[in-house]
Amino acid sequence: MNNELINNDNEINNIFDNIKELVINSRNKVYQTVNTEMLNLYWNIGKAIMEIQQGDERASYGDMVLDKLSLKLTNEFGKGFSSRNLRTMRKFYLMYPIWKTVSAKLSWSHYLELIKIEEEPKRNLYLNECINSKWSVRELQRQRDSLLYERLTLSADKGKILELSLKGQVLKTSKDLVKDPFVLEFLDIKENTDYLESDLEKNIIEHLKEFLLELGKGFSYVGNQVRITLDEDHFYPDLVFYNRLLRCFVIIDLKIGKVSHQDIGQMQMYVNYYDREIKQDDENSTIGILLSTNKNETVVKYTLPEDNKTIFSSEYKLHMPTEQELITAVEEEKKNFELKEKN
Repeated sequence: MNNELINNDNEINNIFDNIKELVINSRNKVYQTVNTEMLNLYWNIGKAIMEIQQGDERASYGDMVLDKLSLKLTNEFGKGFSSRNLRTMRKFYLMYPIWKTVSAKLSWSHYLELIKIEEEPKRNLYLNECINSKWSVRELQRQRDSLLYERLTLSADKGKILELSLKGQVLKTSKDLVKDPFVLEFLDIKENTDYLESDLEKNIIEHLKEFLLELGKGFSYVGNQVRITLDEDHFYPDLVFYNRLLRCFVIIDLKIGKVSHQDIGQMQMYVNYYDREIKQDDENSTIGILLSTNKNETVVKYTLPEDNKTIFSSEYKLHMPTEQELITAVEEEKKNFELKEKN
C-alpha cells in the first residue's frame, strides 16, 4: 500500500471520528430534549388533574373523573393515557409540586420508581444518588430493594440522616466506606451451602460491576490475589481497590465464619505494607475491610487500638435483608456501644 492510500485512509478515519462524535452528541441532545419535554408534559398533566379535583377528595368522584378523562384522551391521542397512567402523573406532581425540583438528568422510568417511595427523606437520598452516581433504573431498583437507605441511616444521628437526604451519600472519613451489612445477592450463592472463600472471590470477580456498585462511590478495581513479598514469604490479599474520593487503597479480605485475631493481624500487615511501600506521600492511609459471615466484633474491638480508623470488620449477606434484620443488627450495635461506654 503506497503512502497516498495510507494518507487517504487516515483522513477518512479522522473524518469518520469527527462525524461519529457529532452524531453521538446530537443524539444525546435530542434524547435530553425529548426526556425534558416528557417530564414536563407528565408533570403538567398531573398538575391539571389536581387543579380539577381541588377541594373534592371523594375517591369515587376522582376515579370517575379520571376514567372519563382517560377515555377522551385515548380517543384523541391513542395509548399512554390510561386511568392508571393518569394517577401516576398525578402522584408525580404531588411528590414534586415544584417543577425546579424535577431533574432532567433522570428519565421518566427513574421517576416511576422514585414515586413508589413514600418517605420524602428516603426518596431524596435515592434521587440524589441516581444523579450523583448515574444509576440506571435497574441499579436504582437494586439499591432500593437492598435497603441502602436503611443500612446507611438506621445507626446514624439526625444530622447525618439530613445530610444523606439533601446530598446523597458523602464520603468524608474511612468509616463512610463501610456498610454493615454488605448485600451480595447478585453472586447467586445459596446460603447454608458449602462454598469456599475462593468460590466467593471468584464470583465477585465475575460480578465485578455489581460488587463495585455495592461498595459505593469512587471505587476502581486494582486486582485480586495481589502478591506481597516479605523476605521470602508471599502473602495474597483477596481484593484490592482504590477509592479516588478518599484517595486511598482499600484492601478486602473475604472470610467464611468468624473473624479471628489472626485475620485482623494479617490485615494490619497488609495495611502497613501498602502505607509504607505502595501509597504516595499525598495519598491517605490504606483501609482494610474484613468481610465475613460473622464479624466477631468483640475480638475486633480488643485486638485493634481504640483510635483505629483504618481497619473494619463487616458482615455480608447473600440475600436481600429485611428491614427487621437490619433493625435487629442496629440494636445489637447500640448494646455493644453502651457496654463499651460503661467500661
